Amino acid sequence: MISGKRILLTVTGSVSAYKALELARLLRKAGARVIPVLTEGGARFVTPHALQAIAGEAVHEDLWSLAEEATIGHIKLARLPDLVVVAPASADFLAKMALGLADDLATTMLLATQAPILVAPAMNWAMWAHPATVANMATLRSRGVQVIGPGEGAMAEAESGPGRLAEPAEIFAAIEALLSPSPKPLAGKHAVVTSGPTHEPIDPVRYIANRSSGKQGHAIAAALAALGARVTLVSGPVHQPDPKGVSMVRVESAREMLAAVEAALPADIAVFAAAVADWRTAAAATQKMKKVPGQAPAPLELALNPDILSTISHHATQRPGLVVGFAAETENVIENATTKRARKGCDWIVANDVSGDVMGGAENAVHLVSASGVEDWPRLPKDEVAARLAQRIAEAVGG
Repeated sequence: MISGKRILLTVTGSVSAYKALELARLLRKAGARVIPVLTEGGARFVTPHALQAIAGEAVHEDLWSLAEEATIGHIKLARLPDLVVVAPASADFLAKMALGLADDLATTMLLATQAPILVAPAMNWAMWAHPATVANMATLRSRGVQVIGPGEGAMAEAESGPGRLAEPAEIFAAIEALLSPSPKPLAGKHAVVTSGPTHEPIDPVRYIANRSSGKQGHAIAAALAALGARVTLVSGPVHQPDPKGVSMVRVESAREMLAAVEAALPADIAVFAAAVADWRTAAAATQKMKKVPGQAPAPLELALNPDILSTISHHATQRPGLVVGFAAETENVIENATTKRARKGCDWIVANDVSGDVMGGAENAVHLVSASGVEDWPRLPKDEVAARLAQRIAEAVGG
């Protein structure tokens, strides 16, 4: 799948740039031709000599090179690859991509290329969470740019969080999937999936939540990605590993989840598997609420959270082509789910009885409720439920 492919590897300014050398080694071992491009920032962390030695090709750095630009080198470079990979992709470089800037060789080449593009972001967790970066990533995804990572873990600043460059083996697997000749039914489709619970703060140490583990939502995201979809997974606080090849957006509250979903639009598919809290405190306390001996607890005034499923189902301009909701019920499962589907305006409802060990458990038994009727599925492992649902989605919107 990779042998003989021409991969233009752009290395930008991040301390994790040293991992690009291992990625180049993996690609060459698999028979790919690696064409290295090094930005000024990237050269602060890896030398052109090291990159050239491992890639086995001359490193391209200078937009103003008299030798290369005598034959319009940046255009020739842009038309050469089967795939452009930016790894690591710094916050600055991603911002330039989103704005369409072209002030160096790497950005100019990206504007001129017709090849697919894969970026592997790497930055401090606060930079990754900044609204500017979130908006830039949404812009790039809307243009078809593929994203791998970032992961979560230790960083150079002795901090930890989301923003860590995906490991070279993970990036290699994403490249392999993109260059795979086997047709995938959801290739070219964008899916937004929500997963996990939401946490609604009462005060700085307490919150309203539910028992959702995120296992089912994460499994659905992985299954859609396996069928070729570009997946944005918006997740509440969970302890599940990030599905491979999926773009993660982490949130806490229902309002944050709605904002993240809307930022990820447009999408062809939306699956709302998250167990969103229906209510939040009307005004969360800024200090820990103290228990006073002999006094009754202070009453909590509740406010309704936004209805994410209904909001997206009735979206005036960017409603996904297929909207799938979940109904976690403890009684009258199918009747309640059928009513919910009509009320919310979604296309399908995946209904399940959560009166047992479903929330947090390894298995699920669901009913797929649509306009054409009800499909009763047997009790299955959650990844099997996810695979079945992804296949049904592919049958509905694939091609």
